[in-house]
Amino acid sequence: MAEQSDVFGVELRRLRTAAGLSLATLAQQVHYSKGYLGKIETGIKQPGVDLARRCDAVLGAGGRLASLVDQPAPASPPAAVAADGDGEVWVMSMAPDGSSWMVPMPRREAIATGAASLLGLTLGAPRSASAAAAHDGTLTAFRSLFAQVRQLGQTTSPSVVLPMVTVHTHTLRGMANGAPSPVREQLLGLAARYSEYAGWMAQEAGDDRAAMWWTRNAVEMGAAAGDTELATYSLIRQALITLYRDDAVGTIDLAQQAQAAPGTSPRVQGLAALREAQGHALACDYDNCQRALDRAAALLDEADTSSGMVIGSASVSGADLNSLVAAWCLHDLGQSRQAADVLDRQLSLVPETAHRTHARFGARRALAYAAAGDIDHASALAAKVLDAADLVDSATVRQDLKRLARLLGRERDHAAVREVHPRLNAALRSPVL
Repeated sequence: MAEQSDVFGVELRRLRTAAGLSLATLAQQVHYSKGYLGKIETGIKQPGVDLARRCDAVLGAGGRLASLVDQPAPASPPAAVAADGDGEVWVMSMAPDGSSWMVPMPRREAIATGAASLLGLTLGAPRSASAAAAHDGTLTAFRSLFAQVRQLGQTTSPSVVLPMVTVHTHTLRGMANGAPSPVREQLLGLAARYSEYAGWMAQEAGDDRAAMWWTRNAVEMGAAAGDTELATYSLIRQALITLYRDDAVGTIDLAQQAQAAPGTSPRVQGLAALREAQGHALACDYDNCQRALDRAAALLDEADTSSGMVIGSASVSGADLNSLVAAWCLHDLGQSRQAADVLDRQLSLVPETAHRTHARFGARRALAYAAAGDIDHASALAAKVLDAADLVDSATVRQDLKRLARLLGRERDHAAVREVHPRLNAALRSPVL
């Protein structure tokens, strides 16, 4: 660690001197104290990745300084879980107070106790002459329910949404068991979309293992319905898990695999390119990040979203999503002021009812303002984010709130920080958020 501090400090001083900046000027631009930077340059203090990113951005070092900071090895992603056979099933448990949660259980044990009865549900297909019309009505109803469930997922906790999505997924799968083609494929295809959304809600609830199980189910049902694109999208879902584990290499690799998959629609390729850009930003690689963003913008502009059953976020348009992710990347690249400006513009275009989107990117906006040195505004934004976060109970948003708490914690002399910091810490300790 001492050797790392020495190498980083020497390189920081070399780059600063080459840029013609005094220690005081650099300190002002990266919003760290002159004394702290002095201790970094002399090797007395250990450098952190946040400081390294900011110095990289100001000095145009292209990630050189960030690469010199030792970071903890990213946590291993959850192992893939078999969706059928003799593997596990996930059973919904409910308490008398109405709270619910998913628990893994060996399939044989679930069958023996009757807990997996819903998984084996067979409703059968209508046998009358009006069977086709009956199935059309069922599909229309469940598609409408899916749109409503996604809207609900923007305004409330995953613990509220997951029970409904679970029942709808298994019901559609059970109906498909006894249905003739092509109705069977249509039912399975819709069940796969429900299952994929359940995976997202499970990740938002902080259960990556359950998220991967639901996603694996979606892939298998999609394949049975002739929809191979969900297999590609599952790579993007895995890449989101690795992104939140600060695994830049894993995120880039999974996103590139998704883009290389044959027969992938422009929308899914565009979403994969956005994820790749986030991975490059995490690795402080500005050039490759920008190339991925440009590729994503072109692909999302080409994508057809008229069906309403789009994969990925439905709360923002493709162009807005590209800009929001670009701002996300700018912050990770140390260009926090630019990130804040973009997020100001783009979040004003997101519907007020999309609380989950406002919480996610609003936390990034507060982080960007804090990193840019505007502590008062960052504190005011933090209060707004906490209002949204209280509603949606997001494990992924919570990670950015932890980063925000650390940043604001360095500025406790500010009156605005003294006001919001206790609430921020209390929210992070709460089992609800």
